[in-house]
Amino acid sequence: MLFPVSGVKTNILLPPLIAMVISFFTSMAGISGAFLLLPFQMSVLNYTAPSVSGTNHVFNIFAIPSGVYRYIKEGRMAWPLTWVIIAGTLPGVFLGFHVRVLYLPDPKAFKFFVGCVLLYIGSRLLKEFIGKGKIKPSAAKALEKKFKQQQSSRLTAGIPSHAVVKTKHISLKKIEYEFWGEIFSFNPIVVFILSFVVGIIGGAYGIGGGAIIAPFCISLLHLPAYTIAGATLMGTFMTSIAGALFYSIPLIVNNTSSMPDWPLGILFGIGGFAGMYIGARLQKFVPQQLIKIVLGLIIIFLSIRYILQFFAFF
Repeated sequence: MLFPVSGVKTNILLPPLIAMVISFFTSMAGISGAFLLLPFQMSVLNYTAPSVSGTNHVFNIFAIPSGVYRYIKEGRMAWPLTWVIIAGTLPGVFLGFHVRVLYLPDPKAFKFFVGCVLLYIGSRLLKEFIGKGKIKPSAAKALEKKFKQQQSSRLTAGIPSHAVVKTKHISLKKIEYEFWGEIFSFNPIVVFILSFVVGIIGGAYGIGGGAIIAPFCISLLHLPAYTIAGATLMGTFMTSIAGALFYSIPLIVNNTSSMPDWPLGILFGIGGFAGMYIGARLQKFVPQQLIKIVLGLIIIFLSIRYILQFFAFF
């Protein structure tokens, strides 16, 4: 099948199949999978125009709702964290759009940019496994202990149904919530500033920003992946709506259109919709350590490949 906007010619079943497999694993960590779809589109489908970022936003719009629905239904949506992320990333996406179209139209330069972003994401996911000497907060240690006890009690045991997110305190300096009997907190101002910067990067990269915020929340804020996955996916969904609209503005730079390929993006989204629903549904049964290690290794590999391509070594 030929997609006129992007010029991509591929089997109609390939995009949804790839998106479903990727989203199944990434949705468990609160990531839509757009950050892996971008290299696939650029390297395999040879889709390197600026509009590829907008097409990724289209994928997010159609894929994410199923995963968000599961996290809301199971009571694992941290709403205060969600709104802080959205408030910070939305204005950043607009700036990111201009950075991508006006300053990064060359595929070679954009691949280097992609490599740097992927290197950051991968290092954040793997840092907690490499830095064994780092002491984890008591709440995080207690939660991990409960997970292990729950898994050892029954072969198919996961998170119990009564383990839901409950907001305890909200202020400009601190937000607290309870999950499975443990209290977790974060500074909303810090998350807001980070989200704004990430919004700029995510807007240019076509991922909405959640893929960068998720490892930050897990590694630096020590929030459990089981509670931040829904929040980061929802933040990515909202910012992707804005991103898709920005990229849909008729704008041509260096004879290259920024208009996203909606049919291709929707096709990816159909596969992502199925993958995210299944991934979010099974997240509580899968060891998150294994998921983060696999994702981290894949991302590091892709980042090194793109950075070396920029210097003509690969």
